[in-house]
Amino acid sequence: MYNALMKKFLIKNCALLLKQGDITKEKVDAIVNAANSMLAGGGGVDGAIHEAGGPMIEEECRKIREMQGGCPAGEAVITPGGKLLAKYVIHTVGPVWQGGNAGEEELLRSSYRNSLLLAVKSGLYFVSLPSISTGSYGYPVDQAARVALTEVTGFLNKVRPYKLRQVSFVLFSEDILNIYRTVLEDIVVRSNFQP
Repeated sequence: MYNALMKKFLIKNCALLLKQGDITKEKVDAIVNAANSMLAGGGGVDGAIHEAGGPMIEEECRKIREMQGGCPAGEAVITPGGKLLAKYVIHTVGPVWQGGNAGEEELLRSSYRNSLLLAVKSGLYFVSLPSISTGSYGYPVDQAARVALTEVTGFLNKVRPYKLRQVSFVLFSEDILNIYRTVLEDIVVRSNFQP
C-alpha cells in the first residue's frame, strides 16, 4: 500500500519511506554511507558523515583498511556511528558510472542488497539510505532510483526473517525526491505489490 502524502510504502511488516533531508541527522539504528573503496571520507554524503561522526568513524575505517584493504564496489562494512544520532554506519561502495555497460547496475544492486543484508545480520530495525553513486560517481538519478527501489522492495518482499521495521531513503534535494517518488509509484503499479 502506497501513501503519496506520506511517501510511504508498506511491504509486509516494513515501511519504506522517501524523504528529503540530511542523512547525518537521522536518529536510526544505522545510516548507509556512499563511501569510497578506501573508506577514507571524501566529498558529498561520505564527507558529511565522516565530519559529523567524528574521529571514531575514521579510526574504525582505518582498522577495516588494515584488515582487508578497504571495501570493494558492491560490498558493505559496518562501523559505530561515533557522534552521529545513528548507532552505526554501514559503508558501501557504489559503482562509478561509465555509460551503463560496465556492470554498474549489478554493482549498485549489490551495494543496496549487501547494506541491507548487513543490517539484517546486525539485528537492526531502522535504516536510512542515500541515493548511492548519483553524486560525484555520476550515475544518472532516474536510472539509479529504479535500480535502488527495485532492489530494496524486492529484498524486503523476499528476505525473512528479519527485524527491519523501516527503511528510509533520505534524499538531498526535492528534485531527487520527486524522481524517487515517481519511480516508486511506477514500481508499485507494475509489481502489484501486496503488503
